[in-house]
Amino acid sequence: MDVEKLRALLVGVQDGRVPVDQAMSQLRTLPYDDLGYATLDLHRALRQGLPEVVFCQNKTTEQAAAILERLWEGHDRVMGTRASPEMAVAIQRRLPTAHYDAMSRLVTLARSELPPSPAGAPYALVVSGGTADMPVAEEAAQTLEFLGSPTQRAYDVGVAGLHRLLDRMDQLAGAEVLVSVAGMEGALTSVVAGLVSCPVIGLPTSVGYGANFGGLAPLLAMLNSCAPGVAVVNIDNGFGAGVYAHRILSRLGREQESTLCIRTV
Repeated sequence: MDVEKLRALLVGVQDGRVPVDQAMSQLRTLPYDDLGYATLDLHRALRQGLPEVVFCQNKTTEQAAAILERLWEGHDRVMGTRASPEMAVAIQRRLPTAHYDAMSRLVTLARSELPPSPAGAPYALVVSGGTADMPVAEEAAQTLEFLGSPTQRAYDVGVAGLHRLLDRMDQLAGAEVLVSVAGMEGALTSVVAGLVSCPVIGLPTSVGYGANFGGLAPLLAMLNSCAPGVAVVNIDNGFGAGVYAHRILSRLGREQESTLCIRTV
């Protein structure tokens, strides 16, 4: 149950439109629902502002679909990550309104579109070293967009052709948070962090030749960045990077709203 649904339920009880027993029935599954093979955290949206997200990889198709369906019953926006195309087809048979993106491997359900961001709103920028990094970069970018954060992209601007990155300086300088996605040796993150004043989230990918060690090389390079202001998420963790960037933007937005209220008063 998300915040708006709970608020509407409580207001209904207060106004006498919703019987107490009916409200109790709807609240009975809080804070979690036990499906036997999964205990769904139905309270998470109230604590964190985001419903539990389903990690589909290594689950059976039946398990992933059933979990998404149960979450969809109580939330207006639901997401699943790392879904294979075959799993997505089965999920869409069960949940016809589910959207699947083959690049990011995200399954999303939404009952309504989020309102557009105002012009000049703070935005996150997702930068990738190469085209091969796009699946992970898109997982981060689409997670940001699903959560309602304005997001821009600058792809295939790795250090092998540094002029490509420098041509994006206006875009880099305008971002309030930056996700730097790179495989190989992961040098892009240190270069980017040396050019901007905003927080930089290093997102290493498993893209690279043998000595990349499945993403370990860029992970260590980003952790050892000599440029300050870099935080690093796990290898290929586009979802985690997107959520982290969204939280930074959300806090910034709340601070700006608070400042505006103070000035108005």
